[in-house]
Amino acid sequence: MKTEIEANWLKDWGAPLLFAIILAFVIKMFIIAPYIVEGASMDPTLHDGDRLLVNKFISYVQEEPARGDIIIIKDEDAEKHYVKRVIGLPGDIIEMSQDNLYVNDKQLKEPYLDGNRADAETMGMRLTEDFGPIEVPEGQLFVMGDNRLRSMDSRNGLGKIELEEVVGKAEVVWFPFKEVRSTN
Repeated sequence: MKTEIEANWLKDWGAPLLFAIILAFVIKMFIIAPYIVEGASMDPTLHDGDRLLVNKFISYVQEEPARGDIIIIKDEDAEKHYVKRVIGLPGDIIEMSQDNLYVNDKQLKEPYLDGNRADAETMGMRLTEDFGPIEVPEGQLFVMGDNRLRSMDSRNGLGKIELEEVVGKAEVVWFPFKEVRSTN
C-alpha cells in the first residue's frame, strides 16, 4: 500500500516539480537574478547590504545599457561583481570640470549626487576631481559610482567596461523591505 502511494505521489508531482526547478534555473540564469550591494560606492542611491533584482534579459535584447542605468558588471579576473552607473556610451566624450560632468560637450545633470555634493562642499572639496576629455571606445562603457569620493570606477581602477562584462540592469531594491524602491 505504501509503495503504491509513493508511486502515485511521484507520478502526480514529479513532472511539475521538475518543471518548477528547471523554470527557476532558467529565470535566474537568463531573466532576473538577485544581487547584494557590497560597499559604499553607490551611496546614497544604493547602500551596503541592499538586495537588488537585476534584469539580465535586457542584455539579450538591448545592445548596450542607456546612460544613467545602474548596471552590474562582472570582473572575470577578480571574480567579483560591481554595481555602477553608466555615464558614457561608445563614442561619447566624457569630461569633468569644476564638479560638472560633460558628455559630448553638454552638461549632464546628476540630481542623485546632490547630497554627496553638499557633503563635499562642507568639507571644502569637490565631489569629483577634474579629468578628460576621454573618448569611450566602441564596445565599451564609462561608469562611475554615485559616491564619487569612495568609488573605484572607470576613472581610477576599473577602467572602461567591455559591453560583454555587463550582467544586467538593476531594477529594484527589494530588501530591506521598508526601503523597497525602483533604481530608475
